[in-house]
Formats: sequence, C-alpha cells, structure tokens
Amino acid sequence: MFLDQLSVLVAIGFSGASLGITFLMMWAIGRSEIHLLIWSIGLALIVAGVVVFGAVIERYNSGLLLTSFLLLIAGFGLLHAGCARFCTGRTNWTSTTVSVALASIPTSIAFALGYSGIGTMIGNVAIGALLILIARHYWLARTESRLLMTANTICCVATAASFIACGYALAEQGQIVLTARPANWAEEINSIMAIAGLTGIGGLSLTLNQMRIANRHKSDAMRDALTGLLNRRALFDTRMGIASAGTAVVMMDLDYFKTINDRFGHDSGDRMLMAFADVIHSNIRSNDLAARMGGEEFCIIMPDSSPKTSAAVADRIRRQIEATIVQTENGPVQATVSAGIAIRSAEPETLQSLLSRADTALYEAKASGRNRVQISDFSLAA
Repeated sequence: MFLDQLSVLVAIGFSGASLGITFLMMWAIGRSEIHLLIWSIGLALIVAGVVVFGAVIERYNSGLLLTSFLLLIAGFGLLHAGCARFCTGRTNWTSTTVSVALASIPTSIAFALGYSGIGTMIGNVAIGALLILIARHYWLARTESRLLMTANTICCVATAASFIACGYALAEQGQIVLTARPANWAEEINSIMAIAGLTGIGGLSLTLNQMRIANRHKSDAMRDALTGLLNRRALFDTRMGIASAGTAVVMMDLDYFKTINDRFGHDSGDRMLMAFADVIHSNIRSNDLAARMGGEEFCIIMPDSSPKTSAAVADRIRRQIEATIVQTENGPVQATVSAGIAIRSAEPETLQSLLSRADTALYEAKASGRNRVQISDFSLAA
C-alpha cells in the first residue's frame, strides 16, 4: 500500500471532523435543519471510531476493535437517520434504533464469545448495509436533483461495497479469531474508499442542502407572504411571452375593500384576503396559476380554457365569496368580488395584452354595479 494505515486513518479522521464541524456550524446558524445536527453527531461518532481503531494498529486489542465497530455502527446509523429526515422530512427513530441494534448485538456477541474475526465480518457487513440504506434514500429522492442524488447514491454504494468486501476477505481467509488487526486487500481498498466516500457523501449532501435552501429562498421570493399564492413578480418575470391559444386570464378584485379595512381594521382585511385566496385555490385546476397582484387584486391564468369554462370558474368564486362570512374580533366580515376575463383567440397575443384586456373588463364590471363577472361584451351578474 502506498500509504501506511495510520496516515490513512488520520486523513479519514480529519475529513470526518471537518465535515462534522461544518454541519454543526450550519445547524447552529438557523437551528431549523435538524438533519445537519444529526449528521454532525454521526460524524463525531465515526471519527471517534476511527481514533479507537487507530489504537489497534499500535497494539491489537479485541476490546478496542469492538469499541471501534460499535462507534462506527452508531455513527453510520445516525447518518442514515439524518439522511431519512433530509430526503423525506421525517426521522423514524424506532427504525434507526432497530437497525443499529441488529448490527451491534450480533457483533458484540461474536466478540464476547471470542470469535473476533466473525464479529469483525458482521461489523463490516452491517456498516455496508447501513450505507446501502442511505443510498436507497438518496435514490428514491433523486427527482429533487437527479445528478447530485445519483452521485451520492453511487458514493454510498461504492463505500458500502468496500466495507462488505472487508467482511468477505476475512471469511475467504477463514479468520474466525483475530490475533492482529485485519490486514488484506479489502482493508486497503476500504481505507481509500472511506476517505473518498465520506468526503464525497458529505460534500454532495452539503451541496444538496445549500441548493435546497437557495430554491426555498427563490420560492419564497415568488410567493405572496400573506396568501401563499404567487406574487406579481413571479407572474411578470417568467410568463410574459406569447400566450398559448385558449389561455384565459381572470382578474378579480374585492369590492369596497378599503371600507372593510376602515371599518373592521387591517387585520380583518387580511383575514378576508386569506379567505379569498383559499376560495380561489380550491376552485382552480392543478395547471392553473393564481397570483396576488397587489392589494385586493388577484389574477388567475387558465391554459386550455374557453369563455364558458373560465366564466363558470370566476362566477363560482364570486358566489362563494359572497356567501363567505369571516369572523373577526370586530365582528363578522362579508365581501363581494368583481371579475374581468380575457381569452386569447386564434391571433397571437402576449400575456401582458391579455392582462390589460382582463383588467379593462374588471373595471367594466365595477362600473356596471360590482359583484359580477365581465367577459367581452356580456356579463354574469349577481
């Protein structure tokens, strides 16, 4: 081997410690990403296991070897728990505890009976199995980022294979009882893979976490904080080209909203806006877009629609809002809504043009008495 075992262990220790500290500092900043804390604790246990294993190099001791494996198993078990939380949003501690116990107990029994070789085989295979479980989580979550998740899966599987190979090499040599630290071709491969694997898995996981945070910030910037719908920026920044044929734009506005704010207070007005957004969201299709344009004005973009369909949706929303009573500290609040609709015909038309036409139709609905839906040259009135 071109590197001595102790040098490799020092490299693994420094790599794991650096990643663990990085994860811990990132968690300490916001304390909302619990998986970072779990990963940092797991890496601390792995580093401790590596340090104990380093003592076995100087002088073989089966007790120290067992301690090393128990620390490594617990560490990789926590990495699995953190990965589960990162990929699925929840941690099944019962499953994690059972997995670690199923790995630790047989390993401990084998060492206790004096079969340190068998215990070492079981420990290596158990760590490999935990890494495969981690790989499975990344693979199932690959839709979030196919390249990074797939790369992480490959790193986990490759590292798992190196641990399993260590167990296989001992079995192949028939080493039931060890009198010295394991030393074979698989151990040499595993030493290199432990450095590359831990660094790769940690680095890719860190990149995925940062990418998720960036995407969350981008999503937050495109959402209205009060209603959760898209905001004006999201609508204008990405969808202002030529609208596809059959696209309907519905502009909706709460009638006399200023009066609600003046009479019942702005908090009551906010409650009315949230109720309005909920009604809109419950009446649109999954491929429709709903946005708060500002104040009490909302917009719905409906692809593959028709005058009849878009008018029916707008009028259903109008009727539901009229029947909605929002309870506030200053009493029950009711409101009505007016709507204007524009639909792209066969001629090419930009979304900006459709929005302008729908806005004009909305003002016509307001001028005609409010609480109605205006589309082209006819209206659906209360």
